Amino acid sequence: MSKKALITGITGMVGSHLADYILDNTDWEIYGVCRWRSPMDNVEHLLDKVNKKDRVYFEYADLNDQISLITVMQKVKPDYIFHLAAQSYPKTSFDSPIDTLNTNILGTCRLLEAVRATADCDPIIHVCASSEVFGRVKKEKLPINEECTFHPASPYAISKVGTDLLGRYYAEAYGMTVMTTRMFTHTGPRRGDVFAESTFAKQIAMIEKGLIPPIVKTGNLESLRTYADVRDAVRAYFLLVTQNPIAGEYYNIGGTYTCMVRDMLDTLLSFSPMKDQITVETDPERLRPIDADLQVPDCSKFKKHTGWEPEISFETTMLDLLNYWRDRVNKGEVFLTR
Repeated sequence: MSKKALITGITGMVGSHLADYILDNTDWEIYGVCRWRSPMDNVEHLLDKVNKKDRVYFEYADLNDQISLITVMQKVKPDYIFHLAAQSYPKTSFDSPIDTLNTNILGTCRLLEAVRATADCDPIIHVCASSEVFGRVKKEKLPINEECTFHPASPYAISKVGTDLLGRYYAEAYGMTVMTTRMFTHTGPRRGDVFAESTFAKQIAMIEKGLIPPIVKTGNLESLRTYADVRDAVRAYFLLVTQNPIAGEYYNIGGTYTCMVRDMLDTLLSFSPMKDQITVETDPERLRPIDADLQVPDCSKFKKHTGWEPEISFETTMLDLLNYWRDRVNKGEVFLTR
């Protein structure tokens, strides 16, 4: 009988790419947890399979509704759970701290309690925290390893500290096979337009189409980031749960290409035939009150355990992201200019 994988947040960038990877590389059945109002843009290519009940199924639940999570768990009884759903935008968390903390911390707790409440259900669980838990790291601590002190720099980051600790707690207290990841910056096609590299790519695509003036509006360009491709990230998540999973373990995962946000923008601009006509302008509304400005990972622990290595180059990731937005703009879609 085929294994069952439950993906919370399947309609997000990472969840949709993880579904693609599982479909291409296993015979597993995929149960995607989503809210009734979740946008379907990222999973549009899967809807035919959903409609035909061909290996992909959508289950409606909400991290803020305990009963819905228990209902899904008792129905599916998955072999694997990838917990990716979250309020995932750091800047929004400054305006909506309570919603962020509730969804990410208590939502994770509700999910793990739903597993505990379900008889004959003992899945291997991936709890997705974030590199944002490390927050404001001193230069001498780079690259950041798993034992680096947490110094979260946003309500989102604080919520992910809670998520991280909950995953380890449930492994230690209840013998559940839960592992936690701190994924560093990862991007690619389907990245939400509120994130820096994706809003830059969207603005460039809209400029090329003549929809907005030739000005790319930015936030802080001085942050140092290490970039990974989302397609490498989901392969890492798959290896996490299939290569000798160790309950209670926690891993940094990230790419190998490190640069300033300014350099990332320059790379995107280099792909545009209008690069010499485009100017860059700081938008105060895009600045966070406080920023995690040094995000460079030491991923040796995870690589040693699984053999995972990133395969997709930074330039390929950026070009694919830009072409993703060009395709959407060329289709005539209308976007907020954010």
